[in-house]
Amino acid sequence: MAFPANFLWGAATAAYQVEGAWNIDGKGPSIWDEFVRIPGKTFEGTTGDVAADHYHRYKEDVALMAEMGLKSYRFSISWPRVLPNGRGEVNEQGIEFYSNLIDELLKHDIVPFVTLYHWDLPQALQDQFAGWESRECIDAFEEYARLCFARFGDRVNHWITFNEPIIFQMFGYVTEAHPPAKKDPFLLYQTSHYVNLAHARAVSAYREMGGKGEIGLTNVISPAYPYTDSEADREATWWSESFTFHWYYDPILKGEYPAEYLAAIEQQYGKLDITAEDLALLKRAKSDFIGINYYQPARVAAPLNGSTRSSGRESNTGAAGSTSFCGRYRTVLDTEQFEYTKWLWEICPDALRDCMHRIKDRYGDIPIYITENGLGDEDPIVAGEILDEPRIDYIRRHLIACGEAIDEGINLKGYYAWSWIDLLSWLNGYKKQYGFVYVDRSNLQRKKKQSYFWYEQVIASNGESL
Repeated sequence: MAFPANFLWGAATAAYQVEGAWNIDGKGPSIWDEFVRIPGKTFEGTTGDVAADHYHRYKEDVALMAEMGLKSYRFSISWPRVLPNGRGEVNEQGIEFYSNLIDELLKHDIVPFVTLYHWDLPQALQDQFAGWESRECIDAFEEYARLCFARFGDRVNHWITFNEPIIFQMFGYVTEAHPPAKKDPFLLYQTSHYVNLAHARAVSAYREMGGKGEIGLTNVISPAYPYTDSEADREATWWSESFTFHWYYDPILKGEYPAEYLAAIEQQYGKLDITAEDLALLKRAKSDFIGINYYQPARVAAPLNGSTRSSGRESNTGAAGSTSFCGRYRTVLDTEQFEYTKWLWEICPDALRDCMHRIKDRYGDIPIYITENGLGDEDPIVAGEILDEPRIDYIRRHLIACGEAIDEGINLKGYYAWSWIDLLSWLNGYKKQYGFVYVDRSNLQRKKKQSYFWYEQVIASNGESL
């Protein structure tokens, strides 16, 4: 098992979850700044107002990355930090922050891998035209993308347009667990198309502006497996795979929608606004790579009569055992047969390897980055040391699966552990930890975890220590 010499050993964060500084230096509010202030939406009313205070401590954080030997850092730009109203007047203080962060990374030979949209839509655009429900948001996103390419493109050669569209669409327009907290499956599909068009416009703009690097999109993937070999479970698995995989990957990597599934959902929810010109744009704007966020597979069964999906906070964290929004399948929780985290996410490294093969089989030999993979846990502190051995075991097993996939011909170019540092876990506040670096919530001091030293060895040996 040999990783390529130029393999990007990385770690990732997202702006709202790590930066803090939510209303200073000219930043405008995002939909998350507003949403977390609705009582009961987050664990103990937690907000990202301070988060890990990365905005003020980025030099300290980058120094810790450099000491670890990190090859690349994936982070997102906060759209309302650079364009407070979503478009129009530029906030130069926001531009300066990201420019300084990029320079600091490059000073330490850490490759910046930039995500343009990790869910924090400017609230102004939500107020003006309901955000992603309108084609106007496509124009606004292209303006934002062009600004980032113009200001940072001389130093950034790796761009992700969107992170996990399925999550902000499913939770935002069906389960009501994320902003804008609506319950309308039609909007899930319509906004997914508009987001795909915004991605395509950004890809086209990047190439038109002479971008020398690579640009793609990151989707989450949970490969579906029938719980039993029954015809009903196999049919349910078709629905799961069609929605969670083909619906989100086909437009980005093939420039089209899966025809049979499109017909089925339009029959159920109504005709979508998809034009011939839209499809031509998707065809022209093929991605240079695909990023995949992988945490768990889905064990899929036919729905049970009378079963419903709860839209409470804890039931929207990806746990197994829920009915799908469209009622055509459910995921199964089976603690006797499968291994799970504390949050009931199945631990299955083989499915990571399998999903990369599924991508290659369907879309050809496109370069792949694992843009997120990690363990959410409650890390014990013993005699002042953060002992996160389960995280080490989890990441080690998934990295071995990555090495096996490379040996089997998968064009895997990098791995980004989620996350670099303990951060706001959206609905779960700070009780769910993912990072290599611990943050003391009382004073925001950083402390290296057991996993920090382990990953340092993995990077130094280019994976041989696994």
